[in-house]
Amino acid sequence: MYSMDMRERAVKYVQDGGSQMEASRLFGVTRRTIYIWLHRKNLAPTIVKTRRRKLDKKALAVHVRDYPDALLRERAAHFGVQPSAVWVALGRMKIVKKND
Repeated sequence: MYSMDMRERAVKYVQDGGSQMEASRLFGVTRRTIYIWLHRKNLAPTIVKTRRRKLDKKALAVHVRDYPDALLRERAAHFGVQPSAVWVALGRMKIVKKND
């Protein structure tokens, strides 16, 4: 996260005639970041909230514990999601099943 002071200095630099490319090099941020800051009304950082997901990871972990031999499609049907969603969630949770 970038400080308000740095954001304000970067925007002022461009408004005073500096290029966005120079500002990005000088302040160590991408040109896209400079562009976004120039077009925002408020330079304060936005608070990012975690989105509520359809697939509850705690419930998925319990399901894996209770039904270790269930197939992806069975887990997906249980939670009402696509098998790929279960596969991605299990991967992020570092739960893998390897056959010997």
